[in-house]
Amino acid sequence: MKVYLDNAATTKLDDEVLKAMMPLFTEDFGNPSSIHAFGRKTRYYLENARKTVAKLLNVTPAEIFFTSGGTEADNMAIIQSIETFGISHVISSQIEHHAVEHTIKMLEEAGKIKVSWLNTDEKGNVDLNQLEDLLKNNPRSLVSLMHANNEIGTLLPIKEVGAICKKYEAVFHSDTVQTMGHYKMDLRDINVHFVTCAAHKFHGPKGVGFLYINHQHKIKPFIHGGSQERNMRGGTENVSGIVGLAKALQLCFDDMEKHQHHISGLKEYMRNSLIEQIPGIEFNGETSFENSLYTVLNCRFPKHSDAEMILFNLDILGIAASGGSACSSGSNQGSHVLRGLGVEMERPSVRFSFSKYNTKEEIDFVLQKVAELFAIKEKVQ
Repeated sequence: MKVYLDNAATTKLDDEVLKAMMPLFTEDFGNPSSIHAFGRKTRYYLENARKTVAKLLNVTPAEIFFTSGGTEADNMAIIQSIETFGISHVISSQIEHHAVEHTIKMLEEAGKIKVSWLNTDEKGNVDLNQLEDLLKNNPRSLVSLMHANNEIGTLLPIKEVGAICKKYEAVFHSDTVQTMGHYKMDLRDINVHFVTCAAHKFHGPKGVGFLYINHQHKIKPFIHGGSQERNMRGGTENVSGIVGLAKALQLCFDDMEKHQHHISGLKEYMRNSLIEQIPGIEFNGETSFENSLYTVLNCRFPKHSDAEMILFNLDILGIAASGGSACSSGSNQGSHVLRGLGVEMERPSVRFSFSKYNTKEEIDFVLQKVAELFAIKEKVQ
């Protein structure tokens, strides 16, 4: 059996999404910037997708800008808001996705901003009292905090953060790459100015995402060379990908409660079973449904004689999982998130992440193999 439990890295393309995309490859292939019939038809697909996304999030189509994915959207929001609004101070945490953390550190090293890093507890919750204290002394800062941590799943109380930012007129950017499509979001009900998305995290295609920009916070263009995306991002739009994104998001919203129930059930079942089977196992980040992303379970196993080979051995057994962010898979430095939380790095940590396609039978298979792996390998005392 092959079991894919790395859905926080990427997800399987939904068959309905592929079906929606196919005409853009074969028949309706015109450039949406062309004025002839071929271009006008493709433009219709593009703008209809924008309307779909905007309606689902309760915003206007003019506030949705399509990008190549979450990383570009994060860079666009951070770099251009700083330039446009003359922001000199940024508040973030050091367990953010590298698309955010590295961008902020690059701007700091260039002398464009000063940065304040929020403290986090052992579960990855940011210190909101510290956030408020920093904003009291640095109003009109840029606050960049992700809605759910991509490695440990801890959720940010996004409405509470938005309210604090509003109180001090701060600009609030949230990376929602892991939560978009998994929670219903009314962006009019949250004081957030920039939100980012990547379609491949919710059964859409890779290489496409969007940036929501609140209409009261218009920023300067990020990519120059064309008038696409209302002069905000030059370059011919990835129309097939955009159509796939909108279809995938619509499918998520249509059946969200059903998928939440199914996936959270698998996570809870696996967590409880691991506690029974593996003495001394612990979990990184929050684990309750209310405080944790229900698609992610980050396990900290006991010390093990073959700790560095855990992921390799799981792969050999047909199980796809992760040690952290897929964007850092080529790094030998380990997870910056776990190090930032002070997790005991000598113990192997594995992130299992679930989707609507996973089954209880698959989880039972994984549990069996994990139990065998720890039974046959001598533990380090």
